[in-house]
Amino acid sequence: MTAGGVAGLRRFLAARATEPVPERCDLCAAEIPSEHAHLVRPGERSLRCACRPCALLFSEERVGVDGGFVAGYRTVPDRHRRDPDFTLTDAAWDALQIPVSTAFFLVDSTRHGVLACYPSPAGATESELDLEHFDEGVGATRLAAMLEPDVEALLVRRPRDGVSECFLVPIDACYRLVGLVRTTWKGFDGGSAAWAAIDGFFDDVRARARDLEPAP
Repeated sequence: MTAGGVAGLRRFLAARATEPVPERCDLCAAEIPSEHAHLVRPGERSLRCACRPCALLFSEERVGVDGGFVAGYRTVPDRHRRDPDFTLTDAAWDALQIPVSTAFFLVDSTRHGVLACYPSPAGATESELDLEHFDEGVGATRLAAMLEPDVEALLVRRPRDGVSECFLVPIDACYRLVGLVRTTWKGFDGGSAAWAAIDGFFDDVRARARDLEPAP
């Protein structure tokens, strides 16, 4: 092989080495796009990537027909909702004993209770809630009645200078927020890059969310 051929081969191999590894379905190993569905196993806090056929297999509509729930997986839906009438007092938030301004709340079907989780530089911190305090605060939103156990969450943000917001989101969106905080947070206050990433995340959630009709 000539020197030029060797150089060309090296460039080819270098280019191949930098190509991203395609994502694959965790159930059937089929190649999947970067935007894809996820599965969760009730009681666990881990996601499985899924191709469309596998996601449909474990969807709500087919649970009981194909044994999706018995097999231990639920498909994460892709709905985003916002309650424009949501309000939350400082006292109601303080009663939940959450030390940060952003948290998400999910119904755990295996524990028959509500878990509060909030992002931190070390990952997601979990806290099992007193249902009375939850029902009087975050649980009072109309979104709480729509919440699907295990696969959806109520995401609450209470900015220091602004109005509190509450969204119903897929649980994988919450884990994406956890990953953003864990990978971008610097020092004690997070730094500008972390807050820019968090603001961008909530901008995306707002863009996806459909508002509930005004309360009568």
